[in-house]
Amino acid sequence: METESEPYVRLATLRQLHQVMADMNKARSLADTLQAVADGVVTGLGYELACVNLVRPDGDLVVAAFSGNPAAEALITGRVGSRESWERRLSMGEHWGDLVFIPHTEGWVLDDDDVPQWYTDGPAPRFEDEWHPSDRLFAPMYTPGVQGGACGELIGVLSVDRPRNGRLPGAWGREALQMYAFQAAIAISNARLRANMQRALVRLERDQQALRASEESFRQAFEYAPSGMAIAEMGGDQHGRILRTNDALCRLLGRPASAMRRYSFSDLVHPEDIGTLLRTSAEGGRAELRLGRRDGTYVWVSLRNSVVADAADGPRFLLTHVEDIEDRKRRELQLAHRASHDSLTGLPNSAELRSRLSARLCERPTLPQALDSARGGGIPMGALESTDAAYGHPAVYDANGHGFDFRPATTAFDGYDHHVHTVAPPAEGERDDGTKGLAVLFCDLDGFKSINDRFGHNAGDAVLIEVARRLSRGVRDGDTVARLGGDEFVILADGLGRADAQDLAVRLRNEIIQPIRAEGRAVRVGASFGIGWAHCGMTADEVLKSADERMYVEKRSRPKQHRRAG
Repeated sequence: METESEPYVRLATLRQLHQVMADMNKARSLADTLQAVADGVVTGLGYELACVNLVRPDGDLVVAAFSGNPAAEALITGRVGSRESWERRLSMGEHWGDLVFIPHTEGWVLDDDDVPQWYTDGPAPRFEDEWHPSDRLFAPMYTPGVQGGACGELIGVLSVDRPRNGRLPGAWGREALQMYAFQAAIAISNARLRANMQRALVRLERDQQALRASEESFRQAFEYAPSGMAIAEMGGDQHGRILRTNDALCRLLGRPASAMRRYSFSDLVHPEDIGTLLRTSAEGGRAELRLGRRDGTYVWVSLRNSVVADAADGPRFLLTHVEDIEDRKRRELQLAHRASHDSLTGLPNSAELRSRLSARLCERPTLPQALDSARGGGIPMGALESTDAAYGHPAVYDANGHGFDFRPATTAFDGYDHHVHTVAPPAEGERDDGTKGLAVLFCDLDGFKSINDRFGHNAGDAVLIEVARRLSRGVRDGDTVARLGGDEFVILADGLGRADAQDLAVRLRNEIIQPIRAEGRAVRVGASFGIGWAHCGMTADEVLKSADERMYVEKRSRPKQHRRAG
């Protein structure tokens, strides 16, 4: 790695370091990973030679990979150095964080130990920061998660030599090598884990072959079942891992059986259904959820689990029956969509609008509304505390009037109120304190009836469809545009102030009044908007009524001849 001014490091250098780290994590086998680690030091960190010394089960270190010099590689690869000699080296010299640098002035005492090493020629350095041919730099690698090795287990040592720029590494070079050694330890540990898992899979497959031989009748039923079948591991770290599948399940998910054995059901299930799967697979049961196909789509299935144990109550498995219910679910979703959406425009209908609005409201008013009601109705302030007590809540509010619960907790989470109270911005004429609220925009089309009367219902339907499209296009993701019926629409837009809501109404009106093609002719409609504000203590019908009344006030305030022009 070239010398660069600290702390300024070229982006190309960071990209190169990122690439070599990515390459060593792509290697499939342990041998490939070790070689990728050595090659990465040479290609990404700017050293001409690199060696990976791996700890063996007996504690000694073997040269497992070498990069930069084929002759040196052939000479020392596979040779072993004792753990005692390595511990001696790692305790000498200068410690740069996790790195160990042994200058040539001290390293001569190591020439005769049993650690495999190579020798490089070169002139003696002329400057203090130049690299000497006999300098040694080691980067110990410890088990992941314990950087620095205070508690981690040593799994290997990186030996590097001959920086290409001929100088001792600076702060950036040391940090890069130390970080690289930490990532290399993770890659080596993962490669070992994969190798162990592969060996375990091989052993398990042999056991399954013996089981199939003694249970031929079960095999026949399993293999040739018309619906999907799978055997999954139960309990332990590998819970839910698929051990075996039949052809029907492979066809359903578009995955070969060999690929299926690399997954667990939790890898295949839709993210929204993972909770359902975990509840179902804990002790067997039935659930309806979505499984991922090879092409990235999901299919609805009915999944039934049965617990299987051997006669000696040995290892237990889940026998999983997977039935395709995509057509039934599609019909159910279509029916549910029809029940909650307008058939003409595809927008949420009145019932769905009220459901979404009610979900944001609670019966208990927030402090500003409670205070207004108390002052206006002559209610003594002490009555508010009684109201809170009736709901089982203490009268505690924050500066914005949001209530908080401090009920005695029976579980770790019962002591918290997860409902966020909906509040309204200050009324018109009051000082704007920045409060944002849930705006409810009630829209009524002007001049729509004359289009129906003059050109027919087909033209009217075309106008409604286009207005719905323009309204949906003019709001944010997460806002709701619903059709109440006839020519009335409602928009729910959260997080708006009063000025924001007025601006939104103006923008939507300007969209609506543009000419609309209907039955081969251009027609125009206007729109009147009423803006209401939802807050806790109101019902959904009260919120909609408030916005409707404001809409009629706004409609009457504009001359009739100007309404269609917006």
